[in-house]
Amino acid sequence: MNDNEDNLKETYSESGFGTLLSDVLRCLEEEWKVSEDSDRTDRLETEKRAIMGYPEEVNEVKDSIKRIIGENGFDEIYPPWYKSVEDAVFNELFGLSGIAPWAYDETEEYKRSSSAKLIGDRLYCLIDGKSVLQPQRICKERREQLKRTLLLATPKERLENGFHEVYLNNGIRVTIFSGDRTKEGQDIMVFRKYVLNDMKFEDLAQLKTIPEESVELFKLMVKVGFNVIFAGPVRSGKTTFLRIWQSYEDRDLEGLAIATDPETDWSKIMGDAPMMQIVADGEDLENITKPILRGDNDYVLLEEMRDAVAFNIALEITSLGTRRSKATVHTMSAESLPFMMAEKIRHRYGGDTKDIIRKIVENFDLVFEFRQMDDNRSIKKLTAITQYYIDKTTGKPASLKLMKYDFSQDKWIWNSGLSCKTKEILRSHPEEGRKIYGILKKLEEATR
Repeated sequence: MNDNEDNLKETYSESGFGTLLSDVLRCLEEEWKVSEDSDRTDRLETEKRAIMGYPEEVNEVKDSIKRIIGENGFDEIYPPWYKSVEDAVFNELFGLSGIAPWAYDETEEYKRSSSAKLIGDRLYCLIDGKSVLQPQRICKERREQLKRTLLLATPKERLENGFHEVYLNNGIRVTIFSGDRTKEGQDIMVFRKYVLNDMKFEDLAQLKTIPEESVELFKLMVKVGFNVIFAGPVRSGKTTFLRIWQSYEDRDLEGLAIATDPETDWSKIMGDAPMMQIVADGEDLENITKPILRGDNDYVLLEEMRDAVAFNIALEITSLGTRRSKATVHTMSAESLPFMMAEKIRHRYGGDTKDIIRKIVENFDLVFEFRQMDDNRSIKKLTAITQYYIDKTTGKPASLKLMKYDFSQDKWIWNSGLSCKTKEILRSHPEEGRKIYGILKKLEEATR
């Protein structure tokens, strides 16, 4: 046991808190026994929704706990990582246990933390780019209860399965490994949340994810309506950038977001826009391909493209002439992305790899690449912007960098050279085109 844990032990009695939990639970059970059937039905529904994290019901249950403690004069003993005694009792009996302070941003460190891992009884949170062991310990019995709590949000998931992926009411994604998939007593829960909500390009520049000088450039690019792909590995910042890019989109245009999971709630980000959201993956996504292609949409978002079905839909949609489309994909290289997409499409649907690559390069205009820094994983960087086009001389697919991040110099290097396709797109937006070229020239000159 380390010094930090020793200090925490001195501030509260673990056995005393255990007694408080037992006393409150006993009182709740006594109230249940004397309540009417109709009241029991209402209470069951309230507790279920509270367990699932609905704020109104959470507060209602916490109020009941606070009342019981006050009426019975119970000692208000609780662990220091909770903000109040009713918060502590609720989360230990109904909620997320020791994960709750992280999930609900109870401290400044937790507000900035994008992920947490529960490995066995040990909780680690990503703080300032490092996985830091927390003082909370969650025993096996409580972890099993936590697992049941989390699976309430997804009734289709079977408790005995060794793998689950669920989403909490507040948007947190949880991946669970247990049973035969893990070592005895070393079950795993991985929690991910977005810490950059309601952000603008200016906020990313302040975080040095993008250069300050590029803010106006990106706003103009949104107006022009390029078909763009945001690429990078897990936790590289591509989905955050997609959210911000999309937040500048014309609210009068009709959009469709196709996601393989419900991680992004576009109704909260663009609630004033006629934007539909479909959650489907694999065969489910393939079965609705025709209705999607017949849809009357000004643009389409494809989140987390990762298989042949998603890649093929992206290609078919953009082949119809749809502009302003955006997609995210896991890849480390814009240059290899068309080949990777084409190979997966060919393997499932047939066709010639070269022809498919050509279509991908024709249909998508720009690829933005992101990665997290090795020395501090909380820092994300835009590392390259690549133009796709068909070389008029050779007739072959080609790419050209607009920007590349130089890691050795810790600076972004810009190039004002525009591909033939980029020039053609900008000709249909002369005002924005002139401004974009002017900004690129200044950026190139400043970084020589």
